[in-house]
Amino acid sequence: MVRRYGEREALSGVGLSLPAGRTLVVFGPNGAGKTTLLRVLATLLRPHSGRVSVLGSELPDAAWEVRGRVGLLAHEPLLYRELSAVQNLRYHARLHGLDEERVQEMLEAVALHGRSDEPIRTLSRGMVQRVAVARAVLHDPELLLLDEPYANLDPAAVELVSPLIGPRSGRTRVVCSHDPGGGLSEADLVLGLRGGRPELLAEAREVSSERIAELYR
Repeated sequence: MVRRYGEREALSGVGLSLPAGRTLVVFGPNGAGKTTLLRVLATLLRPHSGRVSVLGSELPDAAWEVRGRVGLLAHEPLLYRELSAVQNLRYHARLHGLDEERVQEMLEAVALHGRSDEPIRTLSRGMVQRVAVARAVLHDPELLLLDEPYANLDPAAVELVSPLIGPRSGRTRVVCSHDPGGGLSEADLVLGLRGGRPELLAEAREVSSERIAELYR
């Protein structure tokens, strides 16, 4: 699969298959192509060449079939800053045909029910990340695409959201990480990118944190 920005290839030669229920963790320095890969899988970017299939649907032709089955937790929270947490979740709930009960359930799950009426712009980064987690899993997606999912979260918050987006969630996951130890502990399969090209693709049990560190040198 190839994706370009102008003449620059942001991704090239990336190819793999991820079985349902397993976790792929993607490592690589800034600019390696990790976020571009997530955006292609989320149907936000079109590949310029190659075959991309997500949940059995070919992209970009069947992107409309995929979007309601994928949850994206991006580097940016994808929330409206002037709206409150509950307003953001209600908006996304309407897009997926979900009711108020689901919105309240997710606010409880991320322990923000007491702060749900406050505008996103007034919340701490950790609280905003928890709202973003709730938005990403609101519609119970089959596939999670996670870009540094535990960023800005303290240990208690990580424990709180882990059942929703971690290995215990039971979902198929593609996770971008800069944390060799933590990322490997969650991975079934590891992809290492540098300059948009794969330098490592292996089962996690075959990869050491030292090998991951080499990608950043």
